[in-house]
Amino acid sequence: MKLFLLPALLSLFLFEFSFAQQVTISGTVRDASNGETLIGASVRVLEAPSSGVSANNYGFYSLSAPKGSYTIRISSIGYNAHEQKVDLNKDMRLDVSLDPNNQLDEVEINAVSSREQIESPQMGVNKISMKEISNVPVLFGERDVLKTIQLLPGVLAAGEGNSGFFVRGGTVDQNLVLLDEAMVYNASHLLGFFSTFNSDAIKDVNLYKGGMPAQYGGRLASVLDVNMLDGNNQQFGMDGGIGLIASRLKVEGPITKNKGSFMLSGRRTYADLFLKLSSDSSVNNSVLYFYDLNLKANYQLNQNNTVYLSGYFGKDVLGYSNEFGFDWGNVTGTLRWNHVFSSKLFSNTSLIYSDFKYNVDISDDDNDFQIASRIQNVNLKQDFHYFASNKSNIRFGLNLSRQEISPAGIDASENSDINSLKIENRQGAELAAYISHEWKPVSKWSFLYGLRLNTYLLLGPGEFRTYDAEGDVAGSTLYGKGKIVTSYFNLEPRFSANYRLNEQSSIKASYNRNTQNLHQLTNTTSTLPTDAWVLSSNNIQPQIADQGALGYYRNFNDDKYEFSVEVYYKDMQNQIDYKNTADLQANENVEAELVYGKGKAYGLELYLKKRVGRLNGWISYTLSRSKRRFDEINNGQWFAARQDRIHDVAIVGMYQLSKRWSVSGTFIYNTGNAVTFPSGKYSIGGKSTWYYTERNGYRMPDYHRLDLGATLESKPGGRFKSSWTFGIYNAYNRKNAYIIDFRENKNDPNVTEAYKVALFGIIPSVTWNFKF
Repeated sequence: MKLFLLPALLSLFLFEFSFAQQVTISGTVRDASNGETLIGASVRVLEAPSSGVSANNYGFYSLSAPKGSYTIRISSIGYNAHEQKVDLNKDMRLDVSLDPNNQLDEVEINAVSSREQIESPQMGVNKISMKEISNVPVLFGERDVLKTIQLLPGVLAAGEGNSGFFVRGGTVDQNLVLLDEAMVYNASHLLGFFSTFNSDAIKDVNLYKGGMPAQYGGRLASVLDVNMLDGNNQQFGMDGGIGLIASRLKVEGPITKNKGSFMLSGRRTYADLFLKLSSDSSVNNSVLYFYDLNLKANYQLNQNNTVYLSGYFGKDVLGYSNEFGFDWGNVTGTLRWNHVFSSKLFSNTSLIYSDFKYNVDISDDDNDFQIASRIQNVNLKQDFHYFASNKSNIRFGLNLSRQEISPAGIDASENSDINSLKIENRQGAELAAYISHEWKPVSKWSFLYGLRLNTYLLLGPGEFRTYDAEGDVAGSTLYGKGKIVTSYFNLEPRFSANYRLNEQSSIKASYNRNTQNLHQLTNTTSTLPTDAWVLSSNNIQPQIADQGALGYYRNFNDDKYEFSVEVYYKDMQNQIDYKNTADLQANENVEAELVYGKGKAYGLELYLKKRVGRLNGWISYTLSRSKRRFDEINNGQWFAARQDRIHDVAIVGMYQLSKRWSVSGTFIYNTGNAVTFPSGKYSIGGKSTWYYTERNGYRMPDYHRLDLGATLESKPGGRFKSSWTFGIYNAYNRKNAYIIDFRENKNDPNVTEAYKVALFGIIPSVTWNFKF
């Protein structure tokens, strides 16, 4: 044995020996009023303040200490702390339920501990509380998770009223959106004006935009991890709301008190009812609505085993008379089993299903056909969380998923002018394994590092083609069912470090690599339900992104204020774009329309938040660039990506006027997206044709908007509670450009004029909310 290994082995032996002399107290932290597990609850030994740990995503904690008598303090934001003396002579279980703190003297909107941004090595993460979401004024008065995260630094809205978002220069499809661990492919209703997330059913929202933990994979830009409420296991209850265009209702209660519960939440718009008032028969027979349904149930089999079943069902329906019909929707399901092997080892096993599909029906005198597409995913996950000590915990696991895409084909009737087109399904399988370690070796340093291994297989059956530089078929091969067409293997290292300068400030640095094997093809700034999805193939290689970030974090005034500044640089490989004349829809050779190149994104993010008090809120500013380079576009020169937006500012304020009245406001300003406009026009055969030069060489006009809101709570007392929420979207009626288009002047065809289409002016809203 080489001598230089001896110090390392000796240190490891002493490390393990020291923790072998300790005993462990573990358990689950819950809300006493409804039995919901409390994610991130703080558990500390008062006699050793530095020994604190946090509950994991399922409310489970594990804390180790030498044998002795201690006072254990368990606390969580918005709850009264619980203190209990224990004689810790052997491993013991301590499950605790915390009472909510309903005092209004110090309103707190934060979702996490005031110290977490200083102490945790995790970078680029935002945890959003439902209190924040409920108070932020939004379009039509509907509380919206996705509209709220667009107000954070590094997160840009995809467009006016749109629920799509860009994170640190990435595209919409480079965001992994999870609902109870299930992948959501299109997280929007009504073409993006609403999100699929009904806030009544949501418990916890985490957005990772840098330094992603190793348990997440499959996307380059971010992870939005949304968890549904478990349901009240203490008593039955109902709450909901009635708005101008939508209503919602949630029912929850115990299956067996203190053992199991259920939650059922539904929402539906009724804009289609207003169409019935029209005297135009075509409008009268049209439809326009969406609905969604969230369901969840859980049951604690015993102290160490709990099972969960959750699902989401959502659908949009648009139709004009009997001539045009368009519907799309998501279905997800998650079956989960939590098992506690010991006071230090926690396990979560999940079987997950995701489904997204759309249908377009067109029927007139000449055409009668349907376009349909579908994407399905089945995923088996096994995650372990090992609490080695108060300063060291390890996560590891496996993830096996199978994905099938049914591309958009055409099914036409015999008398239609359109021919039917059947495009072969594509199937892929991914196997991933990961391990990560959060370690705090000394008081000033903490680390979070790990590795994710990803293997992707493209599977038959089908005919698989290759294409030359001109897009012509260069060759094709037939593969049988289950045969491997091509495979890719990628290693994804993740590393974050935190150095505490003092009790109030710290510096963090991170590096992470992510890969992506599912790609969305779109030529608009925001995604549509009809945008095509493709898998990595013999032509399309996995997208790869390497991101480095550096940040400074500081708390002020007894942790009432928190400030952060982060800078990042992201290098992207195998980026996908389309040729200038590309046809992306119902095209069996769509891969021939694609080009492949590089990308880079870099920026500065500033964030100042007031966490507590009658006045709270935050200010965020992002300075960023996102660029792409393809040999076939702009003569191989770098150009601004569609989501490139240089400046983005959001100011959010919430003020508690009294015990019953609260007001809020949001101001947004950003520079316009990069866009391709014609640089001129020419005439061929007497017909004018636009002339385009460079891709995304122009800018949309700057965007700014002020939203206002107010909430009136019912008088305190009694079980029945209600409130009125009033809102004004775009309070000063700014006509922001949704589209800039060009046309010939009616009086002089030689003159070309630009014109602006504004989507929304001032929009008032009112919603009555109730709970009992």
